[in-house]
Amino acid sequence: MSPFQITRTLPEDATDAALRADVQRGLTADPKTLPPKWFYDAHGSELFEQITELPEYYPTRAEREILVDRAGEIAAASGARTLVELGSGSSEKTRHLIDALDGLRTYVPVDVSESALTQAGRALIAERPGLDVHALIADFTARLALPDTPGPRLVAFLGGTIGNLLPAERAVFLASVRALLAPGDALLLGTDLVKDETVLVRAYDDAAGVTAAFNKNVLAVVNRELDADFDPAAFDHVALWDAENEWIEMRLRSRADQTVKIPALDLAVEFAAGEELRTEVSAKFREEGVRSELSSAGLELTRWWTDREGRFALSLSVAR
Repeated sequence: MSPFQITRTLPEDATDAALRADVQRGLTADPKTLPPKWFYDAHGSELFEQITELPEYYPTRAEREILVDRAGEIAAASGARTLVELGSGSSEKTRHLIDALDGLRTYVPVDVSESALTQAGRALIAERPGLDVHALIADFTARLALPDTPGPRLVAFLGGTIGNLLPAERAVFLASVRALLAPGDALLLGTDLVKDETVLVRAYDDAAGVTAAFNKNVLAVVNRELDADFDPAAFDHVALWDAENEWIEMRLRSRADQTVKIPALDLAVEFAAGEELRTEVSAKFREEGVRSELSSAGLELTRWWTDREGRFALSLSVAR
């Protein structure tokens, strides 16, 4: 077997079809919404990399701190011979875990971006010649079929990305992850934690305006891909804390009455002055809530690690 393989399970036209469906559904809903995955074209990914370096944005640094400090404990607790990473991107943070897993035979990065998978996979096998990398071009929120690899398996879902799913979506997702696992396999889950509202809002509304540009990039994606005529300057970036649901919402607020045309969908969308388009929910968690959601999916939380300031958590749960 080649040390690097790549398998496409996502049809070539799946991204275009999904964007069309999400825009049609989201912009005809009340209230209007767009999913946060459409932030991430090449420019959006660059902006997010800038966000992770901002002083206000703590999650990336906090999670990396845990991985650096606790990778050995995570490796010992999981005993994994196969590491599966959902939404792997550049696989940068995961390298700490890969280095700590002495018995690791196979790494399975899963992402929608073929270029990101190819670049990361080739770099990893060059650095670690004993490692097999079998990349999957796939949408991890859909049904996933993993390659036949040695167990035990450790599935990693990092970055707090699970917070972008609504509670019912999280339940479906966690059940789908459990379906991938044999008893004794494990899930390593990154979750941002509930904390002071001021700290949370600043993380999504930085002084330099990078997050505002990132938020508005979703409009640029719709303009380019669907020939729409959104004017990003006609919308203001909004980030607010929903204390009842314990999540941050990012929104785009229309500065005036306006009509946006989307010819590719034969759609005209009316926005009233002050009307808001929700672009992201980012849920924050407490240990007891994470434990309960995992348990409902057939996973038992066995280890819980936080950064030194208690801002972010990595949890290890085992398939029952």
